[in-house]
This record gives sequence, C-alpha cells and structure tokens, in this order.
Amino acid sequence: MLTEDIRKKELNVSPRARQCPVGMDLAALGKKWTFHILRNIGISHIDRFNQILRSLPGLTPRVLIMRLNELEGCGLIEPIETQERPKFVRWAMTEKGRDTIPIIEGYSFYLAKWHPNRPIPQELKSQI
Repeated sequence: MLTEDIRKKELNVSPRARQCPVGMDLAALGKKWTFHILRNIGISHIDRFNQILRSLPGLTPRVLIMRLNELEGCGLIEPIETQERPKFVRWAMTEKGRDTIPIIEGYSFYLAKWHPNRPIPQELKSQI
C-alpha cells in the first residue's frame, strides 16, 4: 500500500514501531504541534490552513503542511474541498480521528489539573 510506505518513510520511528500500527499512530501523535492541530480541528473546529496557522503562534507553514500530511497519511484527518468560489480546503476528522477526541480531552483535563497556569481552550473549560 503506497500510503503506508509513505507514512513509514515520513515518520522517524524505529523498525520495531513500524511493525505495530499503534506504534505508528503514537509516533505521529507525539510529534510537535500534532496534538494542538488535532485539538483545533476536532474540538475547536478551526479547520482551515490559515486559521490553524494563526491559532498556533510559532507554528510555521512548512511544519503545518508536514503535520497535516502525516495526519492524513495516518487516516486521522481528511481534506474536504468546498464547491464555493474560490475553492478552499477544510480539514475534517475521520472516524479514526474522532476516536482520538476523548484522548485529547483527557489529556487536556490532566493538564488543567496538574498545570493550572497553562491556558485551556474555551471549548474545554465548560467541561472541566
């Protein structure tokens, strides 16, 4: 499968982790900015490239493109092209990606409890 081969090349993981789908997914989720990007798309509904870029100070366009491609390669997100003019792409969680939302929320609750000085997205504050 071509996507699988690309995914294995893009992620810098050990050969042992490449044998395990969980290891590949954790390698993708553990990369810098990935968690924030998934949170924005899945919870905050910030789903366009420039919106994501503006919402995460310090994230560069190059890294955002790389992370979006990795997440798409892992089957966590998918691009949705609009029929409007001009056309643009929105990113949406796949079923697999939506299954990560409880993980993202759980980790956010953990951070709220043990690192209370860190900012929490408004969407999650109402659930704490």
